[in-house]
Amino acid sequence: MLKFVTNPAIGGWAGRLGAALLILACGQPAADAAEAGRAARMAKFARPSTVPFPAHNPYSPEKAELGRRLFFDPLLSASGTIACATCHHPRLAWGDGLPRAIGEARMPLPFRSPTLLGAAWLEGFGWDGKFPTLEGVAFTPISTAANMGRNEAELLRDLAGDPAYRSAFEKVFPGEGVSRSTVERALATYERTIVPAIAPFDRWIGGDEAAIPESAKRGFDLFTGRAQCSECHSSWRFTDDSFHDIGTGGGDDIGRGKLFPNSPSLQYAFKVPTLRDVAKRAPYMHDGSLPDLLAVIDLYNRGGVDRPSRDPHIRPLGLTAKERADLLAFLEALTGEAARDPAAVTPR
Repeated sequence: MLKFVTNPAIGGWAGRLGAALLILACGQPAADAAEAGRAARMAKFARPSTVPFPAHNPYSPEKAELGRRLFFDPLLSASGTIACATCHHPRLAWGDGLPRAIGEARMPLPFRSPTLLGAAWLEGFGWDGKFPTLEGVAFTPISTAANMGRNEAELLRDLAGDPAYRSAFEKVFPGEGVSRSTVERALATYERTIVPAIAPFDRWIGGDEAAIPESAKRGFDLFTGRAQCSECHSSWRFTDDSFHDIGTGGGDDIGRGKLFPNSPSLQYAFKVPTLRDVAKRAPYMHDGSLPDLLAVIDLYNRGGVDRPSRDPHIRPLGLTAKERADLLAFLEALTGEAARDPAAVTPR
């Protein structure tokens, strides 16, 4: 059972779809039929009007504020110089802009920092999905020596010894105080409030034809058509939260295959990321191996590494230079207003 917090919705797509279908029913030319098909595809990406919070950890403003304080506090790291926000920075589309995350050891970690955009809707966390809940993620990076390196017992002691934190925890979690569970729940509550901002694409599917250029509209048709990108990058977040081998370079890391060694299809399979604010989240892939979106499009156009685990939807596409540019224009239209503002203030 889920509880929900209301969030601004984008409306208008339903009326647009109905009008397009009415035109089709009245026998307009094939161009109108194509428009009706596009409207139906657009409707699949409409934003929800609420943010889901699980029943075991319901939302409250006080809990979210406590989680925010923890998220930006370097007290959570051994050196007192790294916070959760170091790898999930609001000015960097809630990533860190690096090929691989850098932790206390000042050495690259195995993976790129994933964005936290839309965390409330995620299913399975981590590039290999080893964390089933958002609450269960926090203490792995906090306590791992190469990441934040903080001893759990010492962290809980220091939080309880801070009068402001002690008072806040008692207010939010009466009778529980500071514990691993309450830290996890506070952090997860704040992280679920990190919702992608309205993007030009949202305004377009809401009825504003001038919101995105014609090239981006053609890119959307490719994305949801011949290129088959939407087979995995579906829903309003542009992900189905599944795991696929898309043909990126091999190496020792086999992704979800580590958890399911007997599954041929899950070897080299990694989490399908959201594409919200994707133009602001270079470099790309789980290992940061592709520098820009054109390199990503080129990988899909080539079909990637051909091996038994490669997803059947990944195959050479034969896209022209113009089609690749159209796909890029569409992906750029997914950048939300907050990520487009270079003067956005980092919340502290």
